[in-house]
Amino acid sequence: MRVQSLITDAVIRDYQKDGAVLIPGLLRDRVASLSQAVEQNMAAPSPFERSYKPTDGSAMFFQDYCNWQRIAGFRDAMFEGPMAEAAALLMSSRSARIFHEHVLVKEPGNSMKTPWHQDQPYYLVEGRQSVSFWVPLDPIPREIAIEYVAESHRWGRDFRPQRFDGSALYAGDDAETVPDVEQERDRLRILGWQMQPGDAIAFDFRCLHGAPANTTANRRRAVSFRWV
Repeated sequence: MRVQSLITDAVIRDYQKDGAVLIPGLLRDRVASLSQAVEQNMAAPSPFERSYKPTDGSAMFFQDYCNWQRIAGFRDAMFEGPMAEAAALLMSSRSARIFHEHVLVKEPGNSMKTPWHQDQPYYLVEGRQSVSFWVPLDPIPREIAIEYVAESHRWGRDFRPQRFDGSALYAGDDAETVPDVEQERDRLRILGWQMQPGDAIAFDFRCLHGAPANTTANRRRAVSFRWV
């Protein structure tokens, strides 16, 4: 695959303007190996696992981080696939460095929404050149698609990070709270796409995003790869 055929000048412009852009088929040839890697991860989670079991008894939302050094499928996707070149092009950078990967699996019928948030305030990085690739391993209908607030990465605001269950992440953090995106949908431009396995959404660490509950009868497996 020629990365330049996917990461065109128009895609780069849209990424830098909107903070999020769809790249169809970026990791299509990695779906099988990434699916195996996710199953390995779920069978033997790391100490960083942060899964949520909804209090209403519905299905689990599994999350884990930083397993690429022990699970070959994640590592190979990073070092043998097209992401490094794609990340550098999107960031207008001479290079790209992997930060970490993040597995997110919403089982069928999971009732938990992913709240609106930025990724940047959770991380120990402050640079302006960043990109995550959110890669589904299952078909994603638009009604359960991850969504982004276009241009929010350029607001110049870092919002207070919270755990996905709403509890505080850092004690005494007096940063600004995330605005109520749902109440402001009429004035915001919300991006979201129906996706196929191996497609990717590239998004800036500071772009506000969130996702609905998985109300379907199918799993919603995804891996995010973060680059700086």
